[in-house]
Amino acid sequence: MFGNDSLWAIGYIMRNFKYDAAPLVLALVLSPMMENSLRQALLVSQGSFLIFFTRPISAVILIATLILLIVPYFLGRKPENGDPFAG
Repeated sequence: MFGNDSLWAIGYIMRNFKYDAAPLVLALVLSPMMENSLRQALLVSQGSFLIFFTRPISAVILIATLILLIVPYFLGRKPENGDPFAG
């Protein structure tokens, strides 16, 4: 897939920017399985992406994902006057 030189370069860059290698390894391992699952779902739904929005479990996962992405934004905001209880 990659040559030794490109893997060395990726590792060197990751080490310089203090990234962990575990997420990259996890992505390299799981991405083929995720791609196969996506293909299977699209074959079952005849190419329609609506299958990801009409099933209850996928709706729950999408809502949880949105909450996890949005909540840190609001928790990180601080009032301009410094009072944490100001409305």
